[in-house]
Amino acid sequence: MLFSRISRIQRTSLNGCRWLLSHRPDYRHQFFRSESPPSCTDSTTQKVLGYREIFSWGLPALHGFRHKIHHQSSSIVEEQEDPFSLVADELSLVANRLRSMVVAEVPKLASAAEYFFKMGVEGKRFRPTVLLLMATALNVSIPQPFPSEPVDAFAKELRARQQCIAEITEMIHVASLLHDDVLDDADTRRGIGSLNFVMGNKLAVLSGDFLLSRACVALASLKNTEVVSLLAKVVEHLVTGETMQMTTTSEQRCSMEYYMQKTYYKTASLISNSCKAIALLAGQTAEVAMLAYEYGRNLGLAYQLIDDVLDFTGTSASLGKGSLSDIRLGIITAPILFAMEEFPQLLVVVERGFDDPANVDLALEYLGKSRGIQRTRELAMKHANLAAEAIDSLPESDDEDVRKSRRALVDLTQRVITRTK
Repeated sequence: MLFSRISRIQRTSLNGCRWLLSHRPDYRHQFFRSESPPSCTDSTTQKVLGYREIFSWGLPALHGFRHKIHHQSSSIVEEQEDPFSLVADELSLVANRLRSMVVAEVPKLASAAEYFFKMGVEGKRFRPTVLLLMATALNVSIPQPFPSEPVDAFAKELRARQQCIAEITEMIHVASLLHDDVLDDADTRRGIGSLNFVMGNKLAVLSGDFLLSRACVALASLKNTEVVSLLAKVVEHLVTGETMQMTTTSEQRCSMEYYMQKTYYKTASLISNSCKAIALLAGQTAEVAMLAYEYGRNLGLAYQLIDDVLDFTGTSASLGKGSLSDIRLGIITAPILFAMEEFPQLLVVVERGFDDPANVDLALEYLGKSRGIQRTRELAMKHANLAAEAIDSLPESDDEDVRKSRRALVDLTQRVITRTK
């Protein structure tokens, strides 16, 4: 794995928790070779047919994970704060700017473009939260390009540019959702009617294009060619991942390596390269930028793997969308892929397709008898641990805000794998 080839930087004061993070199950697959980045919790019991899944799992390494991950080996135990509350005020500023950035001359287009930026339906702003926390976590020992320039002015300008990355990332993300909903003929998103369902496919596609154009304008304003190249590559990855999903061969649909590569393109590339962009704007070294990239990549993969689990175990009310949406669209995800390893006869069902509801029921029956759900959660945990290790490998800092943000980033890795919606 790419992460293992990164030379280690002096470990931070979070070292005391690494005994837990280093405990990871072995996997038979090397799911994909990550391409080098561009140069420039409550215990809940759910039921999938006859299968009852205990969300708190029985793995010893996971018992008390949330508490122990933040417990240092020293006598000082640092208090853990809610990651979202740490950047709540700044997140409000970003949200307000996003709403102003999607204003268009044509009222209908403006109304469509701001559909998922309005108060109450904007989501939890997970990606901007990660990026703002990463900005604080990395803004240490930054060389001053102009010694005579006041430090506060330089820091303020840097923060504004990093906030811009958060805004750009959210616009690209929402644009991809609008396009995905059209391709999937979805009728709900975030608990409300999807834009294509409310305003039609054409306006939904144009709104996504409009958001991408606004993101490009904001990106150009940063005047950093390496960052521009990074995020342009992200858009290419989104298109590549969606195309991979639409044009799979029978062999590719049953390949875990193909699935993980597609997942990186569709989900993890955006957050990983955005994290790297945050580091580049801060003037950090290539090695620190790579650690930021690895955090985002593994967090994104863990996030999507849990999404795959929730598609089988969640409910429409908690997810804001219909359960079993992927399999009904013929999309094979990690739980089914793992189940096929235990029950090869499931391959015959997958090859027949899922237009017939009876095939869906049969696939779910096999899934219920398998460890597909549990193995997917274990794989998500593996990537969450790798994300936490990337933060742990950052250069040491005595700055309390930096340390607090790093703890919050580690805490997010746990929240991602224990969420229920």
